Amino acid sequence: MTLGIGLTILIFLMTMFVIFWRPLGINEAWPASIGAIIILITGIVSLHDIADIFQKISGASVTILATIVMAVILESFGFFHWAAAKLVILSKGSGYRLYWYIQLLCFLMTLLFNNDGSILITTPILILLLQNLQLKRHQMIPYLLSGALIATASSAPIGVSNIVNLIALEIIDMSLYMHTAMMFVPATIGLLFMSFFMFLIIKKQLPKRLPDSFINIEEMFFTKEFHPLKDKISVETKRKRTKLMLKILIFVFVLRCLLFVASYFSIPIALVAVSGSLGLLIWRWYLLGTKPTDILKKTPWHILIFAFSMYVIIYGLHNSGLTAMMVELFNPIVNQGLFHATFIMGGLVSILSNIFNNHPALMIGTITLTEMGLDPITLKTIYLANIIGSDMGSLLLPIGTLASLIWMHILRQNQIEIKWKDYLKVSLLVIPATTIITLFLLYCWVQIVFA
Repeated sequence: MTLGIGLTILIFLMTMFVIFWRPLGINEAWPASIGAIIILITGIVSLHDIADIFQKISGASVTILATIVMAVILESFGFFHWAAAKLVILSKGSGYRLYWYIQLLCFLMTLLFNNDGSILITTPILILLLQNLQLKRHQMIPYLLSGALIATASSAPIGVSNIVNLIALEIIDMSLYMHTAMMFVPATIGLLFMSFFMFLIIKKQLPKRLPDSFINIEEMFFTKEFHPLKDKISVETKRKRTKLMLKILIFVFVLRCLLFVASYFSIPIALVAVSGSLGLLIWRWYLLGTKPTDILKKTPWHILIFAFSMYVIIYGLHNSGLTAMMVELFNPIVNQGLFHATFIMGGLVSILSNIFNNHPALMIGTITLTEMGLDPITLKTIYLANIIGSDMGSLLLPIGTLASLIWMHILRQNQIEIKWKDYLKVSLLVIPATTIITLFLLYCWVQIVFA
């Protein structure tokens, strides 16, 4: 091992340690940016490399930020409170039915926005909802845990639901349209399996019937804020709110579809995402009179810094020779055939994600693939196997994704403790099985449709 690769690995490990530790609650962008600065000072990454990095991550970062802006705008419309009210109403007092509607809510929020945004949106709503249902801690945990797992894993079917997936698409030179065509069916079936398997495992912990002794949830959630003692909401007001929410849903759905149309015609999807966010922002300004300036404060701009800094560090590992070593190690395995390559590479990224987090794991895996000289279908299939490992296999431990770390942080803020043993009781059974089945489904789907 050369001095360069040893130094870069040390910087990488120290950066990931601080990100996991988060002393004094510091944002993950700080350790990532410090690590990137050290890499730049050492000269492992050049200014020419910086230009290449910026080109690869700029579109993905802008797209994700535009999506998060949309989530912030929708929250100010009261959309998520409305959705939570509908969720409880549709459950009709059944704890089992509530489980399935929570699964559906988390799945759709990730598809309409992204995995980190879905966690930020759904977790506080579920906490308030479950607390107002007056459920005990052991009854709340399975709802919160299963919702978080499905929200994070649901970034696999479409590449636009995860910033690292979008960056990897740029590296692999694969369109969002092709990613969805090859991945949506096997990943969605894998998610259905995941939901059913989780239900079987946690069924005994779920209440068959929800408590009757709770405040009128519908009345509470139909107000803009969670204040159950506010004035009554008229039936006409509820109808108007529902019509508005349906219009917003249609707008978001159409915009999401336009992203894939843009990808198909090689139009920058960031342009479509930004245009949609601006349109929704103007609509909100017109209806509510809320000035757009609040978005400047609520938008997590640190995502740009984090994504750029992590890619600088990964690029440093690449320049130091790590990917060359991995190519030499895994080329013989990949050349054994697509079946072996799908499972080996998907499993490798799963393991690396649970050790180092899925962002660097997927980037390292993707850059390695580009150095192997694979034919287009093989390259894209193994890349999608990496996505399954990064988005699903990474959930074995609660430190495998940034979304999981955000979820645990939100729970701690609300004095809800989910111990590792609570998490592992579900994840150790569900995640390996789901990852293996989804990888198998991907292989079969590619053989049937794209061979």
